[in-house]
Amino acid sequence: MAERAADQRRVLFCFPAASGHLNPSLPLARCVVEAGHQAQYLCSEPMRGAIEDTGASFHAVESAMPELYSSRQADLIGAMGSLQEEHGVTDGFFITWQKFSAMHLELQLPGMLRVLQHWAPDVVVYDPVLCAYAAVGASLLKIPSVALLTFAGPGAREPEWRAFLEESRLSFGEADSELKHFEPHVAAVRRLKDAYGIDCPLGLRRPLGKLETLALSELTLVTTAEHLQNPLSREMAAAYQAEGARFEYVGALLDRPGARRAGTHKEHGPGTGPARENPTPASSRAPCPNDPSQDAVVASVAAARAAKRKVVLVSMGTIITGDTGAWCWHSRALDADGKPRGLTGREICHAAWAGTFDAFGADRAESGPLVVISVGPQKDPLGELAVPPNAICVPCVAQVDVLRAGVDVFLTHGGQNSMMEALSQGTPLVVCPGTGDQITNGGKAVRLGVGKNIDRPDPVLGSEMAAAHAYRNDVCKALQEVLSTPSYSEEAAGCARLLARTGGVPRAVDLVLGTAEGWHKAAGRGGA
Repeated sequence: MAERAADQRRVLFCFPAASGHLNPSLPLARCVVEAGHQAQYLCSEPMRGAIEDTGASFHAVESAMPELYSSRQADLIGAMGSLQEEHGVTDGFFITWQKFSAMHLELQLPGMLRVLQHWAPDVVVYDPVLCAYAAVGASLLKIPSVALLTFAGPGAREPEWRAFLEESRLSFGEADSELKHFEPHVAAVRRLKDAYGIDCPLGLRRPLGKLETLALSELTLVTTAEHLQNPLSREMAAAYQAEGARFEYVGALLDRPGARRAGTHKEHGPGTGPARENPTPASSRAPCPNDPSQDAVVASVAAARAAKRKVVLVSMGTIITGDTGAWCWHSRALDADGKPRGLTGREICHAAWAGTFDAFGADRAESGPLVVISVGPQKDPLGELAVPPNAICVPCVAQVDVLRAGVDVFLTHGGQNSMMEALSQGTPLVVCPGTGDQITNGGKAVRLGVGKNIDRPDPVLGSEMAAAHAYRNDVCKALQEVLSTPSYSEEAAGCARLLARTGGVPRAVDLVLGTAEGWHKAAGRGGA
C-alpha cells in the first residue's frame, strides 16, 4: 500500500453486485475521498464504473477470493449457482442460500483476511446481508466495522425471511432439519470452528432473519428514519439488545446530482432459482451508463415541471428486469409440486407499463403528463407495447436526479432505496412489489397514507393472461387515484420532513470516520 499522511484514514467498502445494496454506499465513499482519505472497494466487476466514479479504488472480489471463484461463476450470493451444481442441490432460493452460507464463509474468509492484512484499513463498511465475510474477517483481526443496512430497520428481515420460508413450502422445523442433515453444511460449520473459532449455527437462525454480524460491528447505519422503520418483534429486539447492537438511522443516502449509480445488469448463469423460460444469453453486465441521455431525461422532466405538466416516473427495479434469481425477467415461481405458476418479470412489467400508458398516454409529446419509464437491460424490453408520444422509455434513469427535479407519482417495485429516495422528496407512490422487503414496503406505503399497493399476481398455469389484464387495470386505477388525491402528496411531504432530520450522508460519513478515528487512536497507529 502507498504511504499516507498521519491524519489520513483508510476505509474499505465490501458490497455485493446488487445495486440496491451498493448504491447507498457510493456517496459515503465519495465524501471520504473528498475529505482526503483513502477509499477502497471490494466488489464485483459489473460495479466497477459506478465505484470508480466516486474516486475510490476498485478491486475485484473474484480475484481476491480464488478459493471461492477460481473454478466457479460469481452471482449475487457469492457462487451459489455453482455450489448448487457441485452438490446436486435443487432446492429453492432460500433453503439453498442457508445450506451454503457456512461454505461460502469458509471459502471467502482466506481472501478477506489477505485483503485486510494487505490494505490495513482503519474501518470496514460492509453490507451485512450479503457480505458477512467482511465483518467476520475484520473481527478476527480486531479491525472495527460498520454495517450499512439498506432495509427498513433491523426488523425488516424477519417478515421477509418468513415469506421466503413460506415460498419454500417447508415449516421452520422442516427447514431446520434439512440444514442440520446436509453434510456439506455440517462439515463447513465444523471446519470454521476448528480453523477460526467461529460458531456458526447448524440450523436456521433464531430469531428468523436476525443478522448475526451486527453484533460484530461497532454500529449499523440504517437507511430510514427511526419512526419509519419496520417494527421489531419482542424476540428480535431482545436478541439485538442482549448483543449490544447499535443502530443509527441516517435516512436516504443520496448522491450528488449527476453522480453515477449502479443499475440493472444481466447475469445469466446456473441456477439461483426456478428454471427460466427462454433465458437471455450473457451480455453486458454493466452499471447504468452516465451518458448524455441521462441528462436529457432530467432536462425533460425539469422542462415539464416548468410548463406546469405532471410527471410520472416508473421503475420496476433491478431484480425483476434483470436475469438473476427466481423473480427475474424470464422466471416464474414454482408451486408445491415443482410446477411453474404466476407471472414472469416480463409479464409483470408489461402489465404495469401498459397500465401506466392507459392512465396517462396522450396523442402528442407535449400533451398530458410526462411519463418516464426505466425499462431495464433486456433486448427489446417493450416488445409489442405501443408507447404513447408523451412517454420516455430508456434502459436506465438517473432516479434520484429525476425525483429531485419533481415527480408527481412514482410507480415503483418498493425497494427500500426507491421508497426512501421518493419519500425524501415528498413523492407519493404506487407500489408494485415483487418479492422480499418490497412486499412489506408496499403495505407500509398504504399504512403511511403515501400511496397504493398492488400485490403481484400469482395465477395458476393457464390463467396468466387474465391475471395480467386485471393487474394492468389495477395499476391504471391506482395511478390515477394517487395523482388526483392531494392527501397522498401531503403524507409524503410529512415523511420528507422526518427524513430530513436524520442527517443523511454527512452524518453517516461522520459516524464512519469517527469509528476509524477512535480505533486509530486506540491502536496508536501512525502513517503507513
